[in-house]
Amino acid sequence: MRCALSRLTVAIFLLVPGLQPANAEPKHAIAMRGEPALPADYTHFGYANPQAPKGGAITYCVVGTFDNLNPFIIKSLRTTARGMIDTIFGNLVFEPLMQRNENEAFSLYGLLADTADMSEDRKSIEFHLNPKAKWSDGVPVTPEDVLFTYDVFTDKGRPPYSNRMKRVAKLEKTGEHSVRFTFNEHSDREFPLIVAMTPIIPKHAFDKATFDQTTLKPLIGSGPYTVAEVKPGDRIVFKRNPDYWGKDIPSKRGFDNYDTITIQYFLNANAKLEAFKKGLCAIDTETDPVKRARDMDFPAFKQGKVVAETFKTGIPPVVTGFLFNTRLKKFQNPVVRRALGMLYDFSWANKNLFGGNYKRTMSYWQDSELSALGHPASEKEKALLAPFPGRVPPEVLDGTWQPPVTDGSGQDRKVLRAAYDLLESAGYRIKDGAMLDPQGQPFGFEILTAGEEQLRLASLYQRTLGKLGIAVTIRALDGDQIQSRKQRFDFDVLIGSSGFSSSLSPGIEQIGRWGSSSANVEGSFNLGGVSDPAIDAAIDAMLNAHSKEDYVAAVRVLDRLLISGFYIVPFQHDTDQWIAYWNYLDHPKETPIYGYQLPAWWHKPQ
Repeated sequence: MRCALSRLTVAIFLLVPGLQPANAEPKHAIAMRGEPALPADYTHFGYANPQAPKGGAITYCVVGTFDNLNPFIIKSLRTTARGMIDTIFGNLVFEPLMQRNENEAFSLYGLLADTADMSEDRKSIEFHLNPKAKWSDGVPVTPEDVLFTYDVFTDKGRPPYSNRMKRVAKLEKTGEHSVRFTFNEHSDREFPLIVAMTPIIPKHAFDKATFDQTTLKPLIGSGPYTVAEVKPGDRIVFKRNPDYWGKDIPSKRGFDNYDTITIQYFLNANAKLEAFKKGLCAIDTETDPVKRARDMDFPAFKQGKVVAETFKTGIPPVVTGFLFNTRLKKFQNPVVRRALGMLYDFSWANKNLFGGNYKRTMSYWQDSELSALGHPASEKEKALLAPFPGRVPPEVLDGTWQPPVTDGSGQDRKVLRAAYDLLESAGYRIKDGAMLDPQGQPFGFEILTAGEEQLRLASLYQRTLGKLGIAVTIRALDGDQIQSRKQRFDFDVLIGSSGFSSSLSPGIEQIGRWGSSSANVEGSFNLGGVSDPAIDAAIDAMLNAHSKEDYVAAVRVLDRLLISGFYIVPFQHDTDQWIAYWNYLDHPKETPIYGYQLPAWWHKPQ
């Protein structure tokens, strides 16, 4: 009888939602889909050289300024010092619980936490902190630090960190070195990985009452570097911590090789380029092929002291283009946005500005299985779109859509005529050479630009729009002014993008870029003010997909909706990564699918 009751108890425990046990064995790594590629006894990531020499110094150069070292608060959000947490230069000061492997779509391996125990339904995850993990002042990393991080981020932090606890039902210490997150109904299958990627801060080194205030005082973190020198708005110097706790764990072998990293700020791109030519800056990453061919005509390059190299990547291009602020009435009609999108003359720009080196960007996951291009909508996609009839045009639904192709002359009247016909269908008309909106008011807008290349593209667009009587003005601002205007959503049109980087595993970040909940949140990355229930539903389906087939269907639906919304007039792209660097630098032979990784480079021994 007792055995029968025991079996019944176990059966009930397994069947009731939320009562399922976690995995029997904690794992060294977790993946969004499938299993992590590397075994538990892996020694290092394949794109890192565990024998890389340590030593030397490097100076990275950026355009802008900074007046704050705390990257987790909304004040000075756009001018926070680079390197504290950084997708390009590395997380030098603050670290997450787990580290991303850039050679997999989305897998995480142990860092502050050496193992993770995630329930099969992903309703909970327990992290075991590495007992060796320490802050830079030698104090051990504890579960209390994790609890404090989420507490202070919720009350004083900036998006997206401030929103994380909305998906957490319970956060608790479960042992001397362990914490468990139990998620609520607002969570999704990706969220445990987002938690694992959230940087952790030391409870003993921060005052919650003043956390949301800017600071230039060097902060304590668990990362491989400490802040050694701060010159506000000019530079920040990081020193490698010789006692860094994680230097020998597999996910960090071969990284963090410089003794000193300096991030130097410049007011504009031209000043930064001249500093690179003189050897002050170690690298240059110009994206314009014509400009970089011109820029590389200097003595050090001809002498072989500067090397230019191209790296192949396996990820979709970032969508960059003229981004409309749809919070404004003038841009709320998608028909108007579609007409305006037809008037960017890519053929002329590619021929005359870029030497024919670029491809036209048409999809948010171009050249991947996630793209809607070339793929007619599946039955699963049609089912997701069924509650939103007419939301996607037929040519986007069947995968044949592409933007109009001009003859490259800059005077293609057939495209101008087609754009005008669309505007006319929306109530617009030309009178005395000026485009009038349905209320009879002159139609025009301002484009914000930063830098020479943006100005050239804006001028091209201005010239074409002017042929239809659309009055476009261009305002050139420095990077700091642009960022301030972005944070306040104070613009008509700017040159923006779909994100800092693209991904083969889009996830929760899409809410921040396109979700209705982020449309009017100051500091969010939904710069266009996109608020569409169809997009929200597609993102939700993507985040909760159990199978690869369901996931691909949901992302393709999102792609079709973004294409159909014409929120951005896409530019062009080159999927290869080009970088010029001084020859005292070296890098691993293997390039991961996400491209070269600067934190794995090193200074050649002298």
